[in-house]
Amino acid sequence: MKFIILGKNIEVTPGLRSAVEEKIGKLEKYFNPDTEAHVTLSVEKDRQKIEVTIPVKGNIIRSEQVSNDMYVSIDLVEEIIERQLKKYKNKIVDKQQAASAFSKMYVENEYMDEEEIKIVRSKKFDIKPMYPEDACIQMELLGHNFFVFINAETDQVNVVYKRKGDTYGLIEPEE
Repeated sequence: MKFIILGKNIEVTPGLRSAVEEKIGKLEKYFNPDTEAHVTLSVEKDRQKIEVTIPVKGNIIRSEQVSNDMYVSIDLVEEIIERQLKKYKNKIVDKQQAASAFSKMYVENEYMDEEEIKIVRSKKFDIKPMYPEDACIQMELLGHNFFVFINAETDQVNVVYKRKGDTYGLIEPEE
């Protein structure tokens, strides 16, 4: 596994780098050796946050964990990602395409689904063209934490979502 480790408001010391590579390195049994793990360590007041993103053929495996100790956050994020890999193995390893991104041991191993994903409700609604700012207002009026709409500027389906700290995010398709 290849590590790309960045620090925001924190210096990535050799000790932190070693802890990340050792802990997240436990996950390399699931991936091919050339898989990249993007790790961002950040500090805000007493919040020690780690974000790990592992892109693999059409999927993104991602987790972020916050605690008051960076080493605890590192431990937590590794456990969460490993649990995700086991839980969603059959869904993320499409035998035809994505299997090449993962190690042979991971692809051939069977993991118990802790719980099956069940869609219990389906909704249909009219998607109207609007600007992202208007979509945020509509989302707030509905009391939702995301809103799907057609962007009036691009004519593409976009999603606005509520972020921590009363800010908003916009998801747009890549061209």
